[in-house]
Amino acid sequence: MAALVLMCGLALAGCSDTDKDTYKDQPVEVLYNAAVDQMADEHWAAAGKLFDEVERQHPYSVWATKAQLMQAYVQYQGDKYDDAITAADRFIQLHPGHRDVSYAYYIKAISYYEQIVDVQRDQHDTELALKALDDVITRFPDSRYARDARLKMDLTRDHLAGKEMEIGRYYERQGQYVAAINRFRKVIGDFQTTSHVPEALARLAECYTAVGLNEEARQTAAVLGYNYPDNQWYQDTYELVGGRRIVAEDSKPGWFSRTFSSIF
Repeated sequence: MAALVLMCGLALAGCSDTDKDTYKDQPVEVLYNAAVDQMADEHWAAAGKLFDEVERQHPYSVWATKAQLMQAYVQYQGDKYDDAITAADRFIQLHPGHRDVSYAYYIKAISYYEQIVDVQRDQHDTELALKALDDVITRFPDSRYARDARLKMDLTRDHLAGKEMEIGRYYERQGQYVAAINRFRKVIGDFQTTSHVPEALARLAECYTAVGLNEEARQTAAVLGYNYPDNQWYQDTYELVGGRRIVAEDSKPGWFSRTFSSIF
């Protein structure tokens, strides 16, 4: 029993020494460089712990501020998107005027973007991604991050439009034409630059025809024909409204917006 107690005591002493070695104070450059080395090897969790140590041991140093931002980066790289967002938000709150705060906004935006799910599921994260990407573009329009954010924003808007189209198609199949009309109009009104607009116009014309609003169907087909004359959706709508080719009379710039507003 005495020997067992002695062994346990030695084991505990060993653990204590190990902990001290792991968390003992070190020069800030040593800690930061060790974190960078872990990043180079893609050991994201280990890098995150070392950046935490930089801030814990040297909270008032310039390196601590850098470590806070790098914490957001390593969490993103490690697919810990919620943790990356939290770290980015913390940096933004603590250092709103920092020269690298644009990068914190960008990390936050792409962390939401990476969590976008297929259109059959809830799109809450997609909406958050859209807002975060817009923040990057609005706050830092001339930054390199804004260029990438604009591309991702277009894809995000297309994704949200796809969700509206899916719901609209479902309502149309169920014969709930008013609900379907509202969804297709939302795509046309809120997502005019996406790839879903031609189909939305065509299906809107179908719904108008189904409820007997033939003039509204004809005018919708006119918008479709003017803006997408070679699109297959217009060819189908051309047959739907009686086989008459519909051409917009007013061909001045901005006709789409003016005509859409007058119809809808």
